[in-house]
Amino acid sequence: MLQAALRAGSAGRRSVFEVFTRRLPEGRRYGVVAGTGRVLDAVENFRFDAPVLEFLAEQRIVDGPTLDWLADYRFRGDIWGYPEGEVYFPGSPIMRVEGTFAEAVLLETVILSILNHDSAVAAAASRMSVAAGGRPLIEMGARRTHELAAVAAARAAYVGGFTSTSDLAAGFRYNIPTVGTSAHAFTLLHDSERDAFRAQVDSLGGGTTLLVDTFDVTEAVRMAVEIAGPDLGAVRIDSGDLLLLAHRVRQQLDDLGATKTRIVVTSDLDEYAIASLAAAPVDAYGVGTQLVTGSGHPTCSMVYKLVARADSDGADAPLRPVAKKSMGGKSSIGGRKWAARRVDADGVAEAEVVGTGPVPQELAGRQLAVELVRAGEVVAREPLDAARDRHARARAGLPMSAMQLSRGEAVLPTEYA
Repeated sequence: MLQAALRAGSAGRRSVFEVFTRRLPEGRRYGVVAGTGRVLDAVENFRFDAPVLEFLAEQRIVDGPTLDWLADYRFRGDIWGYPEGEVYFPGSPIMRVEGTFAEAVLLETVILSILNHDSAVAAAASRMSVAAGGRPLIEMGARRTHELAAVAAARAAYVGGFTSTSDLAAGFRYNIPTVGTSAHAFTLLHDSERDAFRAQVDSLGGGTTLLVDTFDVTEAVRMAVEIAGPDLGAVRIDSGDLLLLAHRVRQQLDDLGATKTRIVVTSDLDEYAIASLAAAPVDAYGVGTQLVTGSGHPTCSMVYKLVARADSDGADAPLRPVAKKSMGGKSSIGGRKWAARRVDADGVAEAEVVGTGPVPQELAGRQLAVELVRAGEVVAREPLDAARDRHARARAGLPMSAMQLSRGEAVLPTEYA
């Protein structure tokens, strides 16, 4: 596309691309914007270095003039979008990229790759956070996804409501609190479970978390308290009937005087399994596979569509709306859009309003998009905790039905003004 547009003389036309999704994943009631910070890093560092240019030349993927253009590529346009942690709905203009066609079209894949992955994980994390009812959630999915996706997933999970991660690379890169426990291999390494517990307590202290389901849970709990004392930090249960075992272990710990010892459960949890343990004496959940795969929905199906463009290269050339008119529900709506969330008399959200004309006065103060990049410079970096806190506020502002885990439609309708 770039090569053809350069040759045709249309590559310099001012263009507006928007990221949106036509529908939420089946059964989901809201989406979560995540990955915005990673998009900003990616745009800022998007370059074509010498080895890449050599590859493009050797493979004859593009011609000489295009290679010359790519060698000097820097995104110098503007980006607006929903701030990270915000919720979204079908048709929400989650991100808007403005620049020449050439510079904006090159960002499609990297932007969609980041937003589709991170938003899917954050949405799953948000549902799990609702199900957990305030109990801590530990991200433990690094072994269940691509090694680079694992770090991004831990970040997105934190935005969606998780409290910590077992991925030290994510802790290092994004300052997410890190926690962890030993694996069954550590117990099996030693000549006895007692030896394993003693080694761990001697090294890490009585506040550590001991894994108690390698052999016999009841005997392991007894031994754990004997070795670590009543101030044992926590025990982890990773198999069996978690509901039954949690009750039995809690009773046993209390009988042994370890009333402050916490119970952590793991084992292929998702939001439904977490909800089923609401009445159990569980203090924290560790979640892996279902979290990093979006709990059945590993993508949000976001798209990147041209919605407006100028008729010439002139900086002052007016924009005109353009839209895709395809069959099968894949059409788009032309024009640069604004979005606002209308609330009812009680301050609860009641509709996502999207428009291309003037913003109604009553919605002017409730617009959702913020400036992210201005003339190629990032202007909206923020701590990850700011996105996490924003999501908690945004979710709290939705109708109560948004918290239901049962399948349903988007909790807010999208109205076009």
